[in-house]
Amino acid sequence: MNFLAHIYLSNDNDLIKIGNFMADGIRGNDYLNYPQGVKKGIILHRKIDTFTDAHEVFRISKHRLHERYGHYSGVIVDILYDHFLAKNWSKYSEETLDKFVARFYKSLKDNYEVLTPRTKRILPLMIEQNWLLSYATIEGISKILYQMDSRTKFKSKMQFSPEELKIFYTEFENEFTLFFEELRIHVAQKLIELKIQYP
Repeated sequence: MNFLAHIYLSNDNDLIKIGNFMADGIRGNDYLNYPQGVKKGIILHRKIDTFTDAHEVFRISKHRLHERYGHYSGVIVDILYDHFLAKNWSKYSEETLDKFVARFYKSLKDNYEVLTPRTKRILPLMIEQNWLLSYATIEGISKILYQMDSRTKFKSKMQFSPEELKIFYTEFENEFTLFFEELRIHVAQKLIELKIQYP
């Protein structure tokens, strides 16, 4: 799953959201150096990734892209699933997406001292281009995928994946919906376990 899903699945705890958001840049046991809430978020992020990578429905989505995009297909599906979460946001939250996103950006600024150097670097651009809100449209994720492709020196060809999204839109959306319901149940249990493990 990509940024928006990780943040959403953290419930309404700012530090868990932040840890979950920036966990990809934190290796091994380095998570132990962070405050308790951030630590929980990093652990939760890893559990979400493990569940996602092994899930049959996610693999079906990924397989549809694999011939053209190879090992980047999973990265693309992460972005596409965030699109469907953003597009269907009202099904999952009573708070509007723009308010949710604005609160998260504010929490990053309010907790700036705990952010990783990488997060601090991307934060201004993320807010300026409003990445999280942009996921709601195909145009928005197309820009994100182009930027990600550019970071691979255009070897990944990710910028072209909105073509498959448009062709298989219904299939991807149905797969997301099925997968995300199971992921939400899984995460709810993991949050209970983390609360016991790190009171």
